[in-house]
Amino acid sequence: MSGPISSWYLVNGLAAEEVDLSRDVTHWETLSDSEKHFISHVLAFFAASDGIVLENLAARFLKDVQIPEARAFYGFQIAMENIHSEMYSLLLETYIKDSKEKHRLFNAIENIPCVARKAKWALDWIQSGSSFAERLVAFSCVEGIFFSGSFCAIFWLKKRGLMPGLTFSNELISRDEGLHCDFACLLYSLLQKPLDLQKVHQIVHEAVEIETEFVCDALPCALIGMNSDLMSQYIMFVADRLLVSLGYQRKYNVENPFDWMEFISLQ
Repeated sequence: MSGPISSWYLVNGLAAEEVDLSRDVTHWETLSDSEKHFISHVLAFFAASDGIVLENLAARFLKDVQIPEARAFYGFQIAMENIHSEMYSLLLETYIKDSKEKHRLFNAIENIPCVARKAKWALDWIQSGSSFAERLVAFSCVEGIFFSGSFCAIFWLKKRGLMPGLTFSNELISRDEGLHCDFACLLYSLLQKPLDLQKVHQIVHEAVEIETEFVCDALPCALIGMNSDLMSQYIMFVADRLLVSLGYQRKYNVENPFDWMEFISLQ
């Protein structure tokens, strides 16, 4: 049992202070207000979400899981999430100059409804009396679905040659989150009593609905070469991929509408 788990140890080496944001500041001034809105809301969610993931690891999973190698992995994950949080804070500090707006974004769970709904869903699972299997699936959704629309939007910026510091850090962070999600699926495969298909589909569908609402509310998709229908389809595609990784049948049976997303590391 320890063999496959121990093979997942990885440190990416992202250091927030080493990311060059000088060109981003110039690019930021050329963006439309709508583009600034979507970038700032994505970063606001990311900054809030890492704290939630850390809380789940510290308060629940490190107590639930007794396998030493898995606990060691969670130690690496905690270190990674802290680096991600530092990076998102640095990005918001760099881009957002208005102090009131900065405060609103740094406190997104209290101030931005579409972020609040995602946070509440995850926090409810942390406080839930549900089985470890259910909570493991739920947090695989947090890392595998709740980040997917935002990662996709930032990679579209990369395709356009914009915000190189943001897109570079996003590439490394998305790789980390893909690793964390894959590890959750690996750990799930070791459970002696997996959940039935209906229960897993229910958890995943809730996450898909919440993420779809978020991207359609926070991201002005048409302004970045997407529309809400395609983005919704992409989220369903990601959800199906997660279901297969967990060992279940697809629910949505849709194709990836963004073929360029096949080339990124969150797969």
